[in-house]
Amino acid sequence: MATFPYRLLPEWHPQDGLQLTWPRADGDWQPLLERIEATMERIVLAAARYQRVIVSVPDAATCARLESRFATLGVPRERLLLIEADTDDTWARDHGPLGVMAEDGDMALLDYTFTGWGGKFPARRDNALTRALEAQNVWACQVLPRALVLEGGGIETDGQGTLLTTKACLLNPNRNPTLSQAEVEQALKADFGVERILWLENGYLEGDDTDSHIDTLARFCSVDTIAYVRCDDELDPHHAALKAMEAELKAFRQPNGEPYRLIALPWPATALDPDDGHRLPATYANFTIINGAVLVPTYADPADVEALNALAQAFPERQIVPIECHSVIRQHGSLHCLTMQLPKGTLNPARFKEAS
Repeated sequence: MATFPYRLLPEWHPQDGLQLTWPRADGDWQPLLERIEATMERIVLAAARYQRVIVSVPDAATCARLESRFATLGVPRERLLLIEADTDDTWARDHGPLGVMAEDGDMALLDYTFTGWGGKFPARRDNALTRALEAQNVWACQVLPRALVLEGGGIETDGQGTLLTTKACLLNPNRNPTLSQAEVEQALKADFGVERILWLENGYLEGDDTDSHIDTLARFCSVDTIAYVRCDDELDPHHAALKAMEAELKAFRQPNGEPYRLIALPWPATALDPDDGHRLPATYANFTIINGAVLVPTYADPADVEALNALAQAFPERQIVPIECHSVIRQHGSLHCLTMQLPKGTLNPARFKEAS
């Protein structure tokens, strides 16, 4: 078996499947349960057209209900695996494993410590999910636990030695308070096989619980292309920070010294929570790349079309699939936050054969 160094795979690497975590009826989604279930259903239907989907469900009754529902909707049994596993919430991006590959093709899943974004929310069951799935023979490769506190939404890679992230998240004292920036960099470089880390010092979203996850702000679309959110409204409180972030992105260079191709994503109209009026973190950067397609969050906003067109330029060889996510931002996340890609060689295909 190969040993480190592995390298972190980019999201566009061929995938075995897409991971989702179904909401608990008694969890934070309770007031919006029907709406979030409808959104999750749309994600499963869209993704299953292209690849397998694995969904963790909270109990046997939900599992049976979803089996019947997705069969009625025509999802092939060989494309969907429902696994009963107890969880706290739905954010698979942050409690899911990260796929890495060795030079000889050996795969591994890195299972980082998830603390509910620095202890903001309960996370014990979510933190144990990857190991619970391992116990149910879901994975086709080794799972390597990591003590480092890290969420998948906090990092982006080009798969060629570069990591993109934010200081506000990875260096936040609520994550790894005893580690310096140099020590965090050392851990990331060792685990992910990256040679350099591009740190953003600016950029944020009101209503975001993640302390500025990179996947809400700027995303690698290919080795030379970054899509990012831009706010042109000088009266918006985000304008200065996002303008400064844009300047940072323009100053970044590829390993060959060339600037990145930057694709600006539009700024949706202000979305407010209908209960207390606080601002919700709507962002078009929270898209999900799967085999042959890109799932893009939309918000019933005039800017939706502009965002879809911009990402069509970033991904000319993939279908652009809109997924309405206005209900998702009510719990301060969006589409990418709900999903985790599982690279080729990480899912046990026998489990899907059992389900067929």
